[in-house]
This record gives sequence, structure tokens and C-alpha cells, in this order.
Amino acid sequence: MKKVLVTGAAGYIGSVLVPKLLSKKYEVVAVDRFFFGANKLAQHNVLNVVKDDSRKLTIEHFKDVDAVIDLVAISNDPSAELFKQATMEINADSRIRTAALAKQAGVKQYILPSSASIYGFHDDLRDESCKTNPLTVYAKANEQAELGVLPLAAEDFTVTVMRQATVYGLSPRMRFDLAVNGMTYGCYASKMLPLMRDGSQYRPMLHVQDTTDLFCQLLETESSLINGEIFNVGSESHNFQIKDLAQEIVTIVAEFLSEKIEIEWYGDPDVRSYRLNFNKIESTLGWKAKRNLKEGVIEILEALKSGKLVKDDSSITLEWYQQLVTWHKRIKEIEKYNGILDIE
Repeated sequence: MKKVLVTGAAGYIGSVLVPKLLSKKYEVVAVDRFFFGANKLAQHNVLNVVKDDSRKLTIEHFKDVDAVIDLVAISNDPSAELFKQATMEINADSRIRTAALAKQAGVKQYILPSSASIYGFHDDLRDESCKTNPLTVYAKANEQAELGVLPLAAEDFTVTVMRQATVYGLSPRMRFDLAVNGMTYGCYASKMLPLMRDGSQYRPMLHVQDTTDLFCQLLETESSLINGEIFNVGSESHNFQIKDLAQEIVTIVAEFLSEKIEIEWYGDPDVRSYRLNFNKIESTLGWKAKRNLKEGVIEILEALKSGKLVKDDSSITLEWYQQLVTWHKRIKEIEKYNGILDIE
């Protein structure tokens, strides 16, 4: 039985990936601080949960591990801008360190989930040979992580970078701060979708089930095909203009609810736009995204309608981080107060 160590295992992607790995008979070491709850991963006889900071991992954590999937990250632009130092330490430094420790421990494979945002904004299609142009702290941290882990690739240590499109879909650690998920919830809850003018900008999208399927495929792929390689992950059909994406979601939700949904335009035109070319992953690995937008949106709608899914503070990453910081400060104040009064 292969053992896979997953960092960020209880996050948006990790909480979908880990059960999938377990169902495929992998033993899993799940590393997470569980900021978004300890209930995101169900107990399993070959699941070893490690509640720890990825920055504090030691070589002992990688004992008998065959592969590492390094998902840990401060995960979106607003959060990264607010927590710049932590983002560089976690999204870049800790992942480079994790890859180095894994190699030192004799792990055979390391997979880095990166981001398509690393390309910056362009009018033309971007493939893996294009120069990167990271414009945000989040994108810059991903670039630094890539630059740090790729040189570690060797005959006995397979390193692969996945530049993922913007992920969407249902997850145990749900996020409504992702484009498709947020639009879907807005239409469902308020029967109206605010949209920044003029919607002509492009964004590539990727279903969470598709990207986690790819992680599983990479674990079984011949090293010579993927070692030292970078892959754009997504599909041409999911290179959406935002106005088209919004209209599709509005149509799907309106049909689901049997109600009229309106788009409400606001602000100045958003010129931030980029599209990806996915020829490399399709030709090299024979991999293609299988899920379509309607499937992803309907799945979220059904979960909302049934009460299985409820929007709360923890489903908006930045707001939850801010709450955690506030609570941490209050706890420290209470501890200090108790210390002064010698209260146990």
C-alpha cells in the first residue's frame, strides 16, 4: 500500500482529495492546522491525521512516505495581501522546505499545486512555455515555490507542478469566495447577481473533482512523462468570459428555482483577463476535464436546498482568517489578565 502525505489536507481541495485517495487504497498522512474545523475529514483506519503547521514538519513526518501532495496555502489574493509574510512563509518557503525534506527522506514523488494566476493578465492564450508575470502576493509565492522545488527533480525524485485554473464545486470545506461558487450562492440566496462591468474578461475554471482526479492519476503516471514538468490544468471549454459564465449560472439557477434571476452591473470595466492553453496535459497524459459547469452548479444548489450546505463565516476565507486573528488576540489578552490576577 502506497503512503501519500497531503498538506492542507482539510482544505477546499484537500477534503475532496483525501477521501478519494483512501477509496483508491492509499494510506494517507493528512497534515493540517484545521483552522476551518476538525470535521472535514472522516476517520479511517489508514488515515493518520497530523495537526501541525507545515512550517514545522521534520524529516520524521516523511518516514515510509511514497509521495507528497503539497496543497497547503493561504488561499486567495485578498488573504495573501493581508497576510503577506505568512503567505510567503507558507505558500513558498514551507513548500520548498517540504520538498527538500521529502527528497532527503527518500520519498519518490512530490506534486506542487500552483496557480494559473502566475501568468498575470494577457489577451492571448498562455501555455507552459510562456513567461510568468505574477502580479499579486499569492501569485508571486506560487512562482517562488515553483522555482524552489523544480531544481530538486532527479532520477529518484519526481517533481511535478500543476498550474490550476480557478477551482469550483462542492467540498466539505466549502468556499463561497471562489467565482463560480460565489455566483451560484448569490443567485440562489438573493435572486440577483452583482457583476462588474463589462464582463468581457476571461478566466479559466476547473471542477474540484477533476483536479483531484488528476492528482490520483499523477500518482500512477510514469515518472519520465511528468518529472520536472509544469502542466496547465483545466479545459478549453472552461476558458470563460465572465459575462458568459454569469449568464450560464443565472440560467441554471433560474431553471432550478423556477424563478427569475437578474444580473446587476456595477463599477468600471475589469480589464484583468487571462486564458490558458491545455494542449500539453491532454497530449502528454491523455487527461481531460470531465465535469461541466451545470453539473457543478446543480450540485451546489442541491446541497443548499437540502440544508447539507450552509453559508457561514468560515466559507469566506479572508473573513474567517480575520476572525481567527481577533479571537487569538482576545485569548492572549485573557491569558495576560488571568496571569496578573493569578487566576487558574
